Amino acid sequence: MTEKIWSLEKGAGPLVATAIHDGHDVRDEVLQHMALDEASRLREEDPFTGRWAQIAPIRVVGLRSRFEVDLNRPREKAVYRTPEDAWGLQVWSDFLPEDVARRSLEAYDGFFAEMENLFRDLAEGHGRFLVLDLHTYNHRRAGPDSPPASSSENPQVNVGTGTMVDRSRWAPLIDRFTSDLGSFGFPGGRLDVRENVKFRGGAFPAWIHRTFPDTACVLSIEFKKFFMDEWTGEADGVLVDAITSALGSALPGALEELSRS
Repeated sequence: MTEKIWSLEKGAGPLVATAIHDGHDVRDEVLQHMALDEASRLREEDPFTGRWAQIAPIRVVGLRSRFEVDLNRPREKAVYRTPEDAWGLQVWSDFLPEDVARRSLEAYDGFFAEMENLFRDLAEGHGRFLVLDLHTYNHRRAGPDSPPASSSENPQVNVGTGTMVDRSRWAPLIDRFTSDLGSFGFPGGRLDVRENVKFRGGAFPAWIHRTFPDTACVLSIEFKKFFMDEWTGEADGVLVDAITSALGSALPGALEELSRS
């Protein structure tokens, strides 16, 4: 039986939150070939997204590191092979045997099979459903003491909608969510929330939109790591909790618009 590398908690309603890059663990047969240490892995993972996913009654959280298998990449790119696949990082100390990679991809296939069943049930039960695809991104890639990347090109929150088949269908929901999230009384001032500036969405939301073009609305939400030190992994707990509250504040309006779509 293929090992599950995700957790799924099912509640009621048409709202799903996913945190597919929250995982940090790597199975032993992969780890013995890996050159990256834990800190380097963590820097490219999405810590705290699993906590933020608690805002939704249906939650999908990745349990394994994206360096084992990346659920937001196309299948042929889901196991990193070269530094070019992984932000220039040397992932492997030697080489990854094909049978090890195959087992990682079997878990990848299992994930998408379960997601198809989940979303099909939601489409049949509710007609339309909303997925919040939660991620984080780095903005100090030049080093821990380097200045942050330009805020003009790196909003605090990037709402990716570039994988939608027809954005116009979901425009009222997108605009309402973006406005409500940006209006939240966040510590230090309102959040800078913009659409498709830094990211447009990855392979996972693209697959959902292809598979359920008339019923699925996926918002790929990338939080810049302004709430933590991306090099040490140390976070500001007040800001982490405030992000949870900010996301929660934008849900009533989004669900109201979903019901009208």
